[in-house]
Amino acid sequence: MEPGKRSAALWDSFTYWWGRRSLQSRLIAAYIFIILGPCLMVSFYSYKAINNTYVRDAIDKNSYLLQMEKLHINNQVEVMERAVQMAYEDRDVQDYIKNTEEPDVGQLINFNDYVFKNITRIQYNNPSIEHLRLYSNSDVHEIWPNIFRESRVASELWYQKALKLKGRMSWSFQNSDPDLMERFFEQTPKIVPKVSLLREMSIPADNHIGMVQVDMLLERFTPKTYTTVQDSQSQMFLIDEDMQLFTRADHSFLPDNKEMSAAIKSRLESYRKTGDWDINYTENGKSFLLINTPLEHINAYLLNVVSMNGVMKDISHTRNLIIGVNIGFIILVTAIAYVLNAFILKNLRRLTETMKKVRRGESYSGITIRGGGEVGELAHHFSKLMNTINTLVAQAVQKQALSKEAELRTLHNQIDAHFLYNTLENIKMLAEIENQRTISDALTSLGGMMRYNFKWSGEYVKLRDEVRHIENYIEVMNIRFEYPIVLQLQIESPYLELEVLKMSLQPIVENSVKHAWTGEKEEMKERIICIDILEAEGDIFITVHDNGIGLTAEQLSSLNETVYAVKEEQSMASLSGTGASNPRVGGIGLRNVHQRLQLFYGEEYGLEVQSEAGSWTTVFMTIPKVLLTGDKQP
Repeated sequence: MEPGKRSAALWDSFTYWWGRRSLQSRLIAAYIFIILGPCLMVSFYSYKAINNTYVRDAIDKNSYLLQMEKLHINNQVEVMERAVQMAYEDRDVQDYIKNTEEPDVGQLINFNDYVFKNITRIQYNNPSIEHLRLYSNSDVHEIWPNIFRESRVASELWYQKALKLKGRMSWSFQNSDPDLMERFFEQTPKIVPKVSLLREMSIPADNHIGMVQVDMLLERFTPKTYTTVQDSQSQMFLIDEDMQLFTRADHSFLPDNKEMSAAIKSRLESYRKTGDWDINYTENGKSFLLINTPLEHINAYLLNVVSMNGVMKDISHTRNLIIGVNIGFIILVTAIAYVLNAFILKNLRRLTETMKKVRRGESYSGITIRGGGEVGELAHHFSKLMNTINTLVAQAVQKQALSKEAELRTLHNQIDAHFLYNTLENIKMLAEIENQRTISDALTSLGGMMRYNFKWSGEYVKLRDEVRHIENYIEVMNIRFEYPIVLQLQIESPYLELEVLKMSLQPIVENSVKHAWTGEKEEMKERIICIDILEAEGDIFITVHDNGIGLTAEQLSSLNETVYAVKEEQSMASLSGTGASNPRVGGIGLRNVHQRLQLFYGEEYGLEVQSEAGSWTTVFMTIPKVLLTGDKQP
């Protein structure tokens, strides 16, 4: 069986099973469905709002901590930059660093008493600074722990990087802080991460004489990143421009999760290129928030990784609470609905049992239901129904007799119509015998009109037949006019096969014939009624234009109110208004045509009237382009 047929069969089986359930069962099911929908909707949006609130609170809280740590880092950056600047601008330090001659004992003592103490004081005044070191390009006397020869560190990558910057600040992050005096004794340096600020000394310009270096341990530079407080829910990271990650070693997310480190680096590289940052990260069913803020001054990033385990537990607890409340509420409503329905439907069950007895042919002895209401009213009407069955049967027999009588009357009318056609033919023959051609032609046109009116085999006719009927009508009406009406047809042959409603154009033409000209005796211009056809966007626009007296703005407004009136009362009210003095403004014929067009074709079709007082009136009829076979044309 095909899937569509299988689905239809299952649906039919369900509807049959559902239809056989008792009214009480269906009402309870309906109550549950009606209550369950709003409950689920409210619960869904409540859960979603609570979920968003929890997540937003976690983001706001950790973003605040991140910004506070960023503020602390910026303060430490200012401290290090100020220390570098003070050492760099000291003229005595510059002279000592660039000195290529061997200083005498007096110069060394003087330097140690004044200049060296000033350098040491810079470090002591800023206890966060771990080292303040000066490197000389010449063979100066080294003074531990501040002044060294450049050859000790010239091969280091961070030193080479600082040289290339030509006097600009260079930031370098390192995982260890080796002692310069012991670095050549093959001792393993201690794992003490630090950040260094270096600036090349060129005096005069482009004359390299040495380097200034200020070191600060990362545990002082960013204390929250290297905090010793145990926290399994969040961890801060400092990432330099080379994508090195610096963070605490204890209770870290990284040792057990190498994929997180790769994900952080990948997102930071994408952030550098696009500026977009994805805050959500999920791995092995665990969710994290990656909250990032750039440290623009040192070309690094501060990242806070927040575990969502605790938040998800709170959200899960809230979700279970909402589900439990919904289930309890539905059970309570179901129990209450069952009791109330059993009480309310008691009388309905009695009435149902009585109807079953009557259906089996048992005699009806009557039923009494107290309390009234819909069930009581239904029992009352059922009693009246049983008492009037014989009367209804008699009425059915009488209706059948009346139907036969109507058929006979219709046949009689058809006979009368044929009699009238034959009589007109006889009169036409007498007129031809008497050589009265005008009367003969008028009778021919009148006969054509009568056949068109009496032959009502359907609502639709060809436009050709409707136009021929209008031509007959104009020929008959011209007998009574001193100034005949000229009918101009501007219709191409293919359009004559279009489908139109029967008697849809003739009332419009009749309206022009009766009201377009006053009939005064003075000399008048030629009276013309023109029928034209336009096509646009698959629709047909038939225009009926006359060169009569036209309508004033008030008359046109009143006519439109009548044509577009929704109810007959509105149309009558329009006729009783200002436009009733002019028969044309009544527009009952136009209103009937407009309503028929909308009834058979749709609301977008109908009539539109335009006019200019003293000049012309045009009625636009809009219909779909459809052949008489019913096929809509492209």
